[in-house]
Amino acid sequence: MTADRIWPNGLEAYKRTSEFTEARVPAALLQRHSTKAGVWARLHVVEGALIFRDLETGRQNRLAAGVHPLIHPQQDHEVEPIGKVRFFVEFCRLRAP
Repeated sequence: MTADRIWPNGLEAYKRTSEFTEARVPAALLQRHSTKAGVWARLHVVEGALIFRDLETGRQNRLAAGVHPLIHPQQDHEVEPIGKVRFFVEFCRLRAP
């Protein structure tokens, strides 16, 4: 893991999505997308599992409850539900000094 893949100190959550299910995943999440500059994200699996693909490193991980991938600003990624799933996304930014 390189230093640029470590969560920076001082991140704070400022917004989250509603819960998604395998039947209600927005199409944009199933294909290549990224957060804006200055926006990190935590993917929270509540129930079931997702495949998380980091399209920049080529890594693919199975995410279950309690596992949060490092989604950095402007990092291309996508998700794929594995059967029944419930999840949400929490958006973070650096706390103002």
